[in-house]
Parts: sequence; C-alpha cells; structure tokens
Amino acid sequence: MAAVVLAATRLLRGSGSWGHSRLRFGPPAYRRFSSGGAYPNIPLSSPLPGVPKPVFATVDGQEKFETKVTTLDNGLRVASQNKFGQFCTVGILINSGSRYEAKYLSGIAHFLEKLAFSSTARFDSKDEILLTLEKHGGICDCQTSRDTTMYAVSADSKGLDTVVGLLADVVLQPRLTDEEVEMTRMAVQFELEDLNLRPDPEPLLTEMIHEAAYRENTVGLHRFCPTENIAKINREVLHSYLRNYYTPDRMVLAGVGVEHEHLVDCARKYLLGVQPAWGSAEVVDIDRSVAQYTGGIAKLERDMSNVSLGPTPIPELTHIMVGLESCSFLEEDFIPFAVLNMMMGGGGSFSAGGPGKGMFSRLYLNVLNRHHWMYNATSYHHSYEDTGLLCIHASADPRQVREMVEIITKEFILMGGSVDAVELERAKTQLTSMLMMNLESRPVIFEDVGRQVLATRSRKLPHELCMLIREYRRGSEGLPQASARLRGGHLALPQAVVGLWYVHHTRNLGPSPVVLSRGGQGQGRGVADLVSLLGPTRYLLPPWQVTPPSAPLGGAVTTAQSC
Repeated sequence: MAAVVLAATRLLRGSGSWGHSRLRFGPPAYRRFSSGGAYPNIPLSSPLPGVPKPVFATVDGQEKFETKVTTLDNGLRVASQNKFGQFCTVGILINSGSRYEAKYLSGIAHFLEKLAFSSTARFDSKDEILLTLEKHGGICDCQTSRDTTMYAVSADSKGLDTVVGLLADVVLQPRLTDEEVEMTRMAVQFELEDLNLRPDPEPLLTEMIHEAAYRENTVGLHRFCPTENIAKINREVLHSYLRNYYTPDRMVLAGVGVEHEHLVDCARKYLLGVQPAWGSAEVVDIDRSVAQYTGGIAKLERDMSNVSLGPTPIPELTHIMVGLESCSFLEEDFIPFAVLNMMMGGGGSFSAGGPGKGMFSRLYLNVLNRHHWMYNATSYHHSYEDTGLLCIHASADPRQVREMVEIITKEFILMGGSVDAVELERAKTQLTSMLMMNLESRPVIFEDVGRQVLATRSRKLPHELCMLIREYRRGSEGLPQASARLRGGHLALPQAVVGLWYVHHTRNLGPSPVVLSRGGQGQGRGVADLVSLLGPTRYLLPPWQVTPPSAPLGGAVTTAQSC
C-alpha cells in the first residue's frame, strides 16, 4: 500500500530521483480547433467569406403591424397580421357554438369539434390530412366555445396555398361518414366520463354556473353534449345545423405571419363560390337571441371515494362559485372589469404560480393569508358579445361551508368600496404585463385577430389596449366603474343569485340528501348554511315569480361539499 502511495506522489510531483521534483518550463502546447484551419487569421468583427448576409427584423413604426381586413363578395372576411418568422398560423373562425343550439339537439358543436379534420371531398382520411400538413411542418387543431368555433393550422409560410385549401375542404366539404360519427360518439362519451372523474372541478363548475346564470338560453345552454343526446346526433342533424351557421358571412379567415394579399388570393381561390357538402339552401333558422341573465341555484352531488391518483385519498372539499353579471367585451366597462378581476386575483393555497406572483391580490391578502383552512380562492371573468360573468371560485373543508360563503360574499361587497391608488396601479400593471406576455405567442395573436374581427370587423392593437388600461382612472366617489356598476344594480337582484352545489363523497358514508325546499330549508350538511346566506324563499323561485327585495346579496355561487 505504501508503494502505491509513493508512486502516486511521484506522478503528481513529476519525475525525479529520491522524491526531488523537477519542474518543466517551456512554450504552451498549441491546440488546434476544428474551425481554425478553415478561416485562418479572420477577426470576429469581419464577416466570413461565402456565408449569406443575414436578414434581421426591423422596427419602423406600428403601420407595418396593423391588422388588415378585406371582405370578399360572399361576405367572408379575411384578416391578417404580419409577423417576422418562418412559420404562420392560419385558420377559419365561425360565429357558431353551443349558444346557438336552442332549436337543435344540444351537443352539436361538441360533436363538430371532435369530427374536425376528418375525411373530406379531397382527403380520404384524417391520416391523409396529417401527412399533407407534415410536408410543411404543420399541425392542426379545432376548438369550440359557447360562441365561436375555430379551425386552425400552424405550418411553414411557404405552404400557405396548401393550408388554406385544406382548411376550406375541412370546413365546407366534410364527409361525416357513419363510421366517423360512431367514433365521435365514443370520443364524446369518454370525455364526459373523464370530466366527471377529474379531481379538478373547475371545468364542470364553470359549465354549471353558466347554466344557472342563464337558464335555458344562449350561453347557459350545455357546452358539452348531454349523455342522452349522444345516440341522437347523426349526419342529418349535423347538416341541418351546418346549413344555417356555416355560412360565409359568419366566417373569418385569419392569418398571422403571412402577406395579406397572398392570403386574400388564396381565400378567393378556395372559399369563393364553393358549394358546401350540405347544399346551398336558404338560411331560415338563425338564432339571434340576446343573453338573458336569470340567475338561479344549480347543485350536483359527486362520489369521489373511488377516485384517487395514488395511495393518498382526495381531500374532502366543498367547492363554491359565486358570480355576478358583468358586461360584454363590446362595452366601455370591459376594461374596468378586467382590471377588477386582476385586482381580485387569487389562486391555490399551495402555489402562487411563481415566486411572488399575484401575492398582493385581494383574494390572497384577505382570504388565503387570513384563513388557513381555505384551499383555493380564484377570480374569473367570462365575457361575451352581449353579456359577461364575474365569478369567484373557492374550496374548503365541508364543515366550514358557512364561513367560506360569508368570506366570499364579503369580498363581493367590498368591491363596491374604496380602492387604494397603489392597489389599482398594481392591478393595471399586472393586466398590461399579462396582455403583452400572451401576445408574444403566434397562436394567441391569431385567436385575438380572428375573434376581434369576427365580433367587431376590426382589431384593437396591443398598444391601444395598453393605452386604455393606462388611462383608466377610478370612478366617481373613489369607486372603480365596474364596482360601482355591480353595487348600483345587480347586487340587489335575486335573479343574480346563482348557486352550484357540488358534493364530493370521499368516504363510504353513503349519500347524504341535499335538498333545497321551497321554504328555504335544507337537509344535508352545509346546505342550510348556504340557503340562509342566500336569503328566503324568493331566491329559489323562478325570476318571474320574484319581487325585488332589499337584500344586499346577488350573484353566482358554486358550492362543493364533501360528505
């Protein structure tokens, strides 16, 4: 062992006799790099010979980044936004969705979303469509909401002609074969089952609060296909809907990262004078209903005892969502409501979305930081062309339902109070930051261009929106305009009360009855607390049977209780 240590010491010190080290001096060794011999003696400040000259993006004013809009002879609008880069995002947005299904079977828009990019007159299968897009490095997607259906493709800008032709075929010439419809039925059924088994209740609560706030009209209609309608929707039903709502005057062809003239030429080539697969019969059943805010209470009981992502069971939680009618995105109060939503903020008790993000919002300062038993408190703002909904979603242990509802109700009441100048400026800065961060993404710009042009036939640029946010000041008597609007009307209306009762059973205790009677009495843990807070019998009656009270509460409530 000693010999090994001695040998290692000699190696570290250098070779020599009897342990005396011998230092070696001399010029450093020359290291030849891989590029050293190709371009010898060329300084870094000079361009390399034979390399093409780079082309850089330049900023020379906003005029080159304005959204250009052209209307074709058939009423279809073509909108484009130039953006530097090799790829583009192009799509067709249609003024259709679940809010227009009052005269049809509910769930048609959900079916059309799943049937998108299937076989068409030119393409025999979805695989053929995907292979065509792959030649241009493209991907496709279809999304439906309550008022808009969007078909989108992102691909290389050189394949714009192919992309627009493919989109026109997908939208206007789908085959909708029996096999595809049957596969869609299975996909819809699976999605509904998955929705009911998700630990996160937010998508389901959002669906329910719309149904309660706008009972059986427009944005309150089912966004997801009801189970009883899955077997009823077929090719004929879909064609009857498409015939009325997939018309050129209800469409916008939007593109980001493309030349406007080229996009218009492609639109004239593929979308002008095209005979759709469902024929060109006269449109007769267009639903032009305006959203009617009714309010109400919706409740749902769910057994989560068999749903767990691991050995630890899902915690017993009661979820509530309280909401009030706000405004549409076409009104002047839209910006104040957006600032108010940002000021409320919120999130989960265990994650703020990043260090310090949103920690100074009201729902963090007044709710999560002061009440350790609250799991979540988050503000949401849903806005449409004729109405809007401002909501707060909260969750806690079922034994503290009453305290939770009181706290959330108090936050709504405080919206009508004074607003600190620092608090307001912080909310405006956060809103501007979020707006600009989201608009760095090309698909987000595409959706913004398409939705604005579809609704208003024009688009407000980001710097215009930022100017509106900066110029917003507190309303009269120190109140924000949005808060004053809530305080001045909707908080006093019983129609504004929306309750969603959403119950988790995470223990095998058997289902506990949840009953809201006409007398305002509730059986089941936490129900009586909720009813007593919402008010007497008149809150549970239809709006046409209600006389306006002097109660201070009105809005939307979503609750979830674990029994």
